[in-house]
Amino acid sequence: MIKVLIKKFIKDYEDVHDPQVRASYGILSGILGMICNVFLFIIKLITGLMINSIAVISDAFNNLTDSGSSLITIIGANFSRKPPDLEHPYGHGRSEYIASLIVAFLIFAVGLELMIGSVKKIIEPEPVNVHGWSIAILFLSVFIKLWMYSYNKYIGNTIQSTMNIATAKDSFNDAIATLGVIVGTFIGMFVDFPVDGVIGLIISFFIIFTGFSTAKDSVHFLLGSSPDPDIIERIHTIISDSENIRGAHDLHVHDYGPGRKFASMHVVVPSHLNVEAAHFLIHELERRIKKELDIDIVIHIDPVEGIDEWLEEKEREKE
Repeated sequence: MIKVLIKKFIKDYEDVHDPQVRASYGILSGILGMICNVFLFIIKLITGLMINSIAVISDAFNNLTDSGSSLITIIGANFSRKPPDLEHPYGHGRSEYIASLIVAFLIFAVGLELMIGSVKKIIEPEPVNVHGWSIAILFLSVFIKLWMYSYNKYIGNTIQSTMNIATAKDSFNDAIATLGVIVGTFIGMFVDFPVDGVIGLIISFFIIFTGFSTAKDSVHFLLGSSPDPDIIERIHTIISDSENIRGAHDLHVHDYGPGRKFASMHVVVPSHLNVEAAHFLIHELERRIKKELDIDIVIHIDPVEGIDEWLEEKEREKE
């Protein structure tokens, strides 16, 4: 279904490296998230109040937090597509990481609030009035959350968005949490124990942990993380494919947000390679890396006299 919606609402949807297209993906996922989460919040809140369940109410407010996250996804997507300017020559891609961090704080705050409410329900338990329709609503919410997990994961992998991947994880956790509420509700019907409050407490811990892990990932990227080893290996593989390259060193990769990676490196070439041939060689390598890895790279040439003879001598020494 998400592929149908993408084709219908996103122009040039296959060009995922275009900032405008990436932003459209983020906006679409945000709008879908807001619609689904507001709907789930309303039906779960009404259900929770009618059956007097702190666990269901906690689950409802978790969905309300998710709708706020979806709004931030839209805002982050709009900011990230702003073109570079004098103050931000590498664009505004890291605004997605900031949006993820804000989402993490919201999740963490709601988790703490619900934890307090659940503890009160454990200390002063109240009966939960279970109905068949209430269980049906909870099962419906599980299926909706699994669909949200699926489309956010798809979009996150398609446009390399940490925001969508984080939202996908949160949606999956929500589905598990709601299943826990269903199981706990059934158990609570047969035991004299504040199961509802305990389930609410467990959900609050889930929410807090999700907020913590999302914040950790966001700070990781904002501080400037080490490049993905797979990216480093693929760059070296492309470089080594050239018969005129004798070595490479000082590779640096900088991440300024999804789709905004810049790199520089030095390559060793024989000194007899003329300037025109060397320029053509480097231009082709830079073009290939941009096409295959979507990385803007600047390659510096280090001409070394006698490099072939030196390498041959090293090979003889190994034998």
